[in-house]
Amino acid sequence: MTSVPPVTLDDVRDAAARLDGVVHRTPVLRSRTLDELVGAEVLLKCENFQRVGAFKFRGAYNAVSRLPRGQLAKGVAAYSSGNHAQAVALAARVLGTNAVILMPEDAPRSKLEATAGYGAEVVTYDRYTGDRAALTEELAAERGLALIPPYDHPHVIAGQGTAALELLQEAGRLDLLLAPVGGGGLIAGCATAVKGLDPAMRVVGVEPEAGDDTRRSLEAGRRVVIDVPRTIADGQAVATPGELTFAINQRLVEAVALVTDDEIREAMRFAFERLKIVVEPSGAAGLAALLAGRVERLPGRVGVVVSGGNVSARRFAELCVG
Repeated sequence: MTSVPPVTLDDVRDAAARLDGVVHRTPVLRSRTLDELVGAEVLLKCENFQRVGAFKFRGAYNAVSRLPRGQLAKGVAAYSSGNHAQAVALAARVLGTNAVILMPEDAPRSKLEATAGYGAEVVTYDRYTGDRAALTEELAAERGLALIPPYDHPHVIAGQGTAALELLQEAGRLDLLLAPVGGGGLIAGCATAVKGLDPAMRVVGVEPEAGDDTRRSLEAGRRVVIDVPRTIADGQAVATPGELTFAINQRLVEAVALVTDDEIREAMRFAFERLKIVVEPSGAAGLAALLAGRVERLPGRVGVVVSGGNVSARRFAELCVG
């Protein structure tokens, strides 16, 4: 017997229809200098220009908008290091409901403030000692809130996959898609979209060296738990892949490339100086993998999801100059 995949190309297409007119159709950038440096035609899907500054709004809105009216009246809850927090907060505001967000106390100040600015109630915890999923589930149960997880949810995954759907609509066929991996929702959704349209297209994830839980899990054939990563790529500081995301990525993702924090910094500098865009550390992971030569068998046309740009001016300067 064959199992039914938790998310399909039709789910991604359905999400795209729901998000039409709500999310930004983000630009696809090219750089002749980048092409020459890496020896391939590179197309950057710039989700740093998305609402809330990251791809996360796609999945958050797709999930929150599908809740029954009675649940919307009660509100939603989420846990996140920053971008999903902002995404759920904005989705809740757009849809006329309330959001309570659990965030690590060491999350970037700009992300904490932005989440609160969208009208959410922010509750902090220690990411190195607390179980964020358990804490948020308890909070949601106490208040009757619907939990919108950051990646391990079919509607969230399908929403994230619309970024790849848009990229292919604008760029045409690609040989390879690179996407950063945290909990795995972005690459799971994108892989579902591109493999559904073209099974021959390769999909490769990118993780920071300090947070290679998905790479280890794929090699082991099961979900592996690591210590909470200490990396500048806070959006990828995840200890283990999600259950749904891992099941998808195990089928569809060819490999995971690793990059160092220094390589991420260099990619952020390159994006700022040569592409004239601001990218946060997690968002620069795919570009870092290309610039550092971390991707094997680099083909002719490569799509890269630049997942977000939520970094304060002070933090950007600390990472790229200081």
